[in-house]
Amino acid sequence: MWFNKKTEDVLKEFSVNSITGLSSKEADASLEKYGPNKLASKKKKSLFQLFISQLKDVMIYILLGAAIFSFFIGEISDSIIILVVIFINAIIGVIQESKAEKALEALKNLSSPKAVVKRDGELKEISSEEVVPGDIIIIDAGRYIPADLRLIESANLKIEESAFTGESVPSEKDSTFLSKEDSLPIGDQSNMAFMSTLATYGRGIGVAIGTGMNTEIGKIAKMLELEEDNTTPLQKRLSSLGKTLGIGALIVCFLIFIISIFQGRNLMEMLLTSISLAVAAIPEGLPAIVAIVLAMGVQRMIKENAIIKKLPAVETLGSVNIICSDKTGTLTQNKMTVTKYFTNGLLSSLDNYKLEDFTSETLLQCMVLCNDATYSENSKTGDPTEIALLEAGFNLNFIKEELNNNYKRVNEIPFDSERKLMTTVNDFDNHLKVFTKGAIDSILKISNKALINNKVIPLTEEIKSSILSAADNMSDEALRVLAFSYKEISKGHVSLEKLEEDLIFIGMVGMIDPPRIEVKDSINLCKDAGITPIMITGDYKNTAFAIGKELGIANNISEAISGSDLDKLNDDELTDKINNYRIFARVSPEHKVKIVKAFKANNNIVSMTGDGVNDAPSLKAADIGVAMGITGTDVAKGAADMVLTDDNFTTIVSAIEEGRNIYNNIKKSIIFLLSCNLGEIIALFVAILLNWNSPLLPIHILWVNLITDSLPALSLGVDPGDKSVMKNSPRDPKESIFSKGTPLFLGLNGVLIGVLTLIAFKIGEHIYTGSLVHAQTMAFVVLSMSQLFFSLSMRSQEKSLFKLGLFSNKYLIYSICFGILLQVLIISFNPLASLFKVFQLSINDWILLTLLSLVPLVFNEIFKSILRKNNRKSK
Repeated sequence: MWFNKKTEDVLKEFSVNSITGLSSKEADASLEKYGPNKLASKKKKSLFQLFISQLKDVMIYILLGAAIFSFFIGEISDSIIILVVIFINAIIGVIQESKAEKALEALKNLSSPKAVVKRDGELKEISSEEVVPGDIIIIDAGRYIPADLRLIESANLKIEESAFTGESVPSEKDSTFLSKEDSLPIGDQSNMAFMSTLATYGRGIGVAIGTGMNTEIGKIAKMLELEEDNTTPLQKRLSSLGKTLGIGALIVCFLIFIISIFQGRNLMEMLLTSISLAVAAIPEGLPAIVAIVLAMGVQRMIKENAIIKKLPAVETLGSVNIICSDKTGTLTQNKMTVTKYFTNGLLSSLDNYKLEDFTSETLLQCMVLCNDATYSENSKTGDPTEIALLEAGFNLNFIKEELNNNYKRVNEIPFDSERKLMTTVNDFDNHLKVFTKGAIDSILKISNKALINNKVIPLTEEIKSSILSAADNMSDEALRVLAFSYKEISKGHVSLEKLEEDLIFIGMVGMIDPPRIEVKDSINLCKDAGITPIMITGDYKNTAFAIGKELGIANNISEAISGSDLDKLNDDELTDKINNYRIFARVSPEHKVKIVKAFKANNNIVSMTGDGVNDAPSLKAADIGVAMGITGTDVAKGAADMVLTDDNFTTIVSAIEEGRNIYNNIKKSIIFLLSCNLGEIIALFVAILLNWNSPLLPIHILWVNLITDSLPALSLGVDPGDKSVMKNSPRDPKESIFSKGTPLFLGLNGVLIGVLTLIAFKIGEHIYTGSLVHAQTMAFVVLSMSQLFFSLSMRSQEKSLFKLGLFSNKYLIYSICFGILLQVLIISFNPLASLFKVFQLSINDWILLTLLSLVPLVFNEIFKSILRKNNRKSK
């Protein structure tokens, strides 16, 4: 590990001189050996490959077989219609999958465009892609790190590493740091700098020890590439359903084949019948309808500030029972804020700050003048800690620009990580004031007096004890504590060596990256909906727990675990213990993936939210990854399934509610289609079993499946959501689509539709003796219209249609009216009647068929009424 090697050993390993750097010849040789300093990307599928992959499905194979059969026996129209269905389904799939993963491209774009290196003894600015291992890299504030570096020099160097560590405060770097540990979290490797992080303060020099895919960001790229795409629960169920229906269709066709041989039917009739049954058994429109319903759900969710990148993620949201959330920028504001202050021996909230004495005024002067950041309402630059101090001063009308003009800085001692102090000297007309800020222990070491109630008094042990006690109280609340001191000196007597001696302690402030205001309510909503929120952060354990406790994520420190403790657990141990933890602190990208997988191993449906580069692998590993749209990196957005345009944790809860309702609506559509298809199978199978003529032609069944069924199924997919859906627990990931009495409901309605179709067929044979076309026309009309009316019953398996409101789903009413209109058109318009092989019906026929078609609706409303009464009695 590079972080525990001495700088001279690192330089020796790369055979490079830190003064002259690599020669051009050496750099060229290394570039040829290691390749360009950029991230690799995996080869994408072509559109043709995507199209072919959509055809790898049992249902599609059977439909293709039916189309080929139809073509060879002369039923060209049937063959064309089947092929059109297959083509439409494949195109929808291609459109969704062609929105290819952009995570790796985004990772590549994070690389710094330019780098300053030492080559041939000179400083040169080159493209970051030309950086090679062994290059000596110059770092200064505002420049991105072009490769992974082992620092060989550092001066007050701070690097923004939140994308890797999750910490909102830049990491302090120290080239002289050496660790005896074999393993250290990235955030603790203070002698290292990592590709794509940003230097915010100071300067440094480093030797490149890794480029391209051999960097920390490269490891993340590899994890993204290795992580396989996850199949959502709905996809798995539909795939299983498709196989079951396909096998069922083949079995039914085989049975009909055997029956037909015993009945002495001719080969042509047997093939036509088999095609009819295969088509009847498979809901051709199901994949398209599910995709369209999901797509419509996506449009609604955009209005709720949630952009869904992958359609199945909508359904997955409804099953989520674990939300793993990154802390910085997701649960918190990613902005250091002063919340507490300590002066005159009292610890108070900053909201109660009173400018009523010399002590409080001096503290604010020190906070604002001993500060290198800038702050205004429109812009802020510098270290987040210093910006927080300026913001606190600004809110109390202590403006840095005004104070700097009034009390100019005449000298300074910059911040140093060893001293943990910063000192400035400012001109106060008749005298100079020395202001010092830093860590509490460092300030107390150089102070011998204290300013209390406008009086300078000796800093006694008793006063020191009260100061340290107040500092401990702030630390227990996860506050970052800064202390301040000052002294007055005469003009012309500025000795830098003695500036930080004999100072007067003024006070302290405590600051924190505060939780988002709305998050606590959102977490309570999650708990009410049976969802467990989990915090995953790069912060230290105590800090993370304090935030988690405030938000209501955890109640006891035992519910928090650090990354180093995670390393002590193997995968099986972590899987066994994972449910005991609510907070994971000081974690690495590898830890995040490990955590997500452990939760998934416990049969949870896991969502992961985040915004940094370090979140990308875990976003991809989760069942659904949620990225922040405003603060999120392109990498996180590329790896996620959903992006929040308002970065609001509450939006996730709204999305989950929408996901649950969409799943319920999809389930309605599926059960509706299967009930209708079962009715078609029963009508055909019973007719053939009883050696009757076929009551339906293949084109009738295709028409009903594609048009009559599909329009109501789509309308059911946009049924108004159930407002009480968030009072239920998340759906069991293993729960079948056919749970909670659904098979009985499906079976009864399928039998009812099939029997009514056969009744209409036999009535037609009786009324129009010798006219098979008349009888088939009547069966065709009842099959179609009974399914249209039945769709009204499908809106709820419990609530009455009148309670729901007959017209509350206007799309369903429109689709029923449109379906009936089309059916009348087919029967009445001669060109269509010839194509569909149907006959004109009389007014009496229409009245009779309408009454027959209403039976499923009436039956279901009565059945639901009986169920409601029984449920009330059982309670």
